[in-house]
Amino acid sequence: MANLITIGRLLLLFAAIGMIYRNPVALALPAMLLVIVVFAGDGLDGWVARKRNSASRLGAILDIAGDRVVETVFWMVFADLGVIPIWMPIAVVTRGAIVDALRSVSYAEGMTAFGERNMMRSPVTRWLTAGRFMRGLYGFAKAAGFVFLTGEVAWRHAGVAGTPIGELYAVPGVRLAGWFSVWLSFALMLVRGLPVIVDAIPALRADEARPEPTSPGGMTAGPPAPPVEAGAVPGSRG
Repeated sequence: MANLITIGRLLLLFAAIGMIYRNPVALALPAMLLVIVVFAGDGLDGWVARKRNSASRLGAILDIAGDRVVETVFWMVFADLGVIPIWMPIAVVTRGAIVDALRSVSYAEGMTAFGERNMMRSPVTRWLTAGRFMRGLYGFAKAAGFVFLTGEVAWRHAGVAGTPIGELYAVPGVRLAGWFSVWLSFALMLVRGLPVIVDAIPALRADEARPEPTSPGGMTAGPPAPPVEAGAVPGSRG
């Protein structure tokens, strides 16, 4: 059930994006509502997994992958629509690639990003990446920022005057709070990636120091030879 919720979030994500591109003014409010549902599902899938006692390594990886897709796609879409600079999604993609590559080290050791057996080594890392307050703040900032940018796309289109979005975004405090959420979520995204890099360094050093497996004769063992079919001469093409 939790994994189905994660998949459902992605379907709603693409539905919201379709609305934004199709008719950003007329469909602004439904699209903003879908964005809220997409981010509400981020907490719902984890709650369902704990409630049903169905948490698994696959679910944890799928949850992280779903979050990565949602964030990256939104940053790219709003850059494509011209409401944020292109260097923002470039930074998001770069940060995500580095963090995911380093997390693959922990996955190879049977660990996950979160849970009982994880790669977090310091209290600071746990507070920034897994602490309830920071995860809640980051989730709220992302949701508020992307909901705001959805309306911002409509605000910049002709014909928005007289619409609910036009009246709402004409209030200076609304746009100020919206842009604050956008920049806060971007800053938290970068800051929360730094501890992952720092904590991965000892694991990488330990992996480099680990001796390579050797054969019984003392030689370094190479890759296993491919099986030879019955009747075939080794070294021939068969």
